[in-house]
Amino acid sequence: MNSLLKTGVLIFFLVVLSPQMIRAEESQTPTHPQWLHGFRVGLLAHDIRLWSRSRSESGVDLNAEVVFNSPDWTLFKGKILPNLGFSLNSQGDTSTLYTGLLWEFEPQSRFFFSVGLGLALHDGELDNDFDNKKALGSRILFRVPIEIGLLITKHHGVSILFVHVSNAYLADPNEGLDTLGLRYSYRF
Repeated sequence: MNSLLKTGVLIFFLVVLSPQMIRAEESQTPTHPQWLHGFRVGLLAHDIRLWSRSRSESGVDLNAEVVFNSPDWTLFKGKILPNLGFSLNSQGDTSTLYTGLLWEFEPQSRFFFSVGLGLALHDGELDNDFDNKKALGSRILFRVPIEIGLLITKHHGVSILFVHVSNAYLADPNEGLDTLGLRYSYRF
C-alpha cells in the first residue's frame, strides 16, 4: 500500500504540476552560480538484495545531492560532473556521505542517463555478529550510482536511482549495500 501511495503522488506530480512548471519556466530566467549544475533529492529503499550478497538492514533513505559543473569535461558525448551528497537511513541503519564523478548522457530527447564512481564514508558496522546489520569491512567504500530519468521541463526532472556501495573486496567482510528509489532533480 505504501508503494501504491508513492506511485500515486508521482503520477499526480507529473500530470497536474508539469504544465504549471512549464509555464512558470517560460516566464523566468533564473540566475545561479556558474559552477552549480543542480541538485537532486529522493527516497530510496534501503538494502535491497540486488548486487549485494544479503539483506539485513531496513527502512528508507532520504537522499540529497549537489551536482557541480565541470570545466567542460566531456567523454563519449556525455558530461563529467562532480557530485557531493548524503543518504540518511530512517531506521538508524547505515547512512552515507559521498562524493565522486558522474558521467551524464543527455540525448536530444527528454531522457537522461548517468553512471558514476566515487567514495562513500558510512556510519555502519565494519565487522559484526548481528543478523540485523551489514558488515561492510572498511569505513570508506566505493560508490557506484546508475540513474535513468526524464526531464519534465528544462529544469525539472524525475529519475530512478540504483546505488551500490562496497569495499570491492579490499577488506573482509564485504557484504555491500544496495539502494533503489525515486529522485526529483532541478537543473540550472
